Amino acid sequence: MVSYKNIGSFALVSVYDKSKLSLICKSFKKFNIGIISTGSTFNKIKNLGYECFEISKLTDFKEILDGRVKTLHHKIYSSILFDRNKLEHFKTFNKIKFPRIDYVVVNLYPFKKFSKKKQVIEKTIEMIDIGGSALIRSASKNYHSITTLSSPKNYTEFSKNLTKNKGCTTLIFRKKMAIRAFKLSYKYDKDIFEWLSNKQQQQIK
Repeated sequence: MVSYKNIGSFALVSVYDKSKLSLICKSFKKFNIGIISTGSTFNKIKNLGYECFEISKLTDFKEILDGRVKTLHHKIYSSILFDRNKLEHFKTFNKIKFPRIDYVVVNLYPFKKFSKKKQVIEKTIEMIDIGGSALIRSASKNYHSITTLSSPKNYTEFSKNLTKNKGCTTLIFRKKMAIRAFKLSYKYDKDIFEWLSNKQQQQIK
């Protein structure tokens, strides 16, 4: 495998819904954008025939607690959140010696789907996505530089924008994707709040 140091821009891909994954990987390969990934997503991308760097090897931190902690690492968030327009941010980021993430492709665990099923509460709680939510919110906050894709429904539009702009996305597109991601995050948290509140009311009764 080639060294990540020979690649200027990277995409962090960590998805529950792996549909259309080949489409997004094809776009990244076309414009020499490296792919960093986790667990089952990493294996899927490799099986599709694309080069991919395993995130745990780059951070030197293996996922723990049955996968509850795998992307919550300061190097990942430093790469996503550093302000490309501030020299001091660049200096700080360069010190951590980590790939520069410019694209974040993450979709969340299907909490609402699981919460509707009659099952043990603990199983539904495991569908509360922590790392994924943090990633799309971080990337969306830094939309001036980062492209956030929070649903496979956005992949085709992204590929067209990337091709039209010769390997980059426009600020207008990045802002639109950030708005979609924050809307998704808002609804996701709302679903969790309503489910937990309902469970609490049932316990009181």
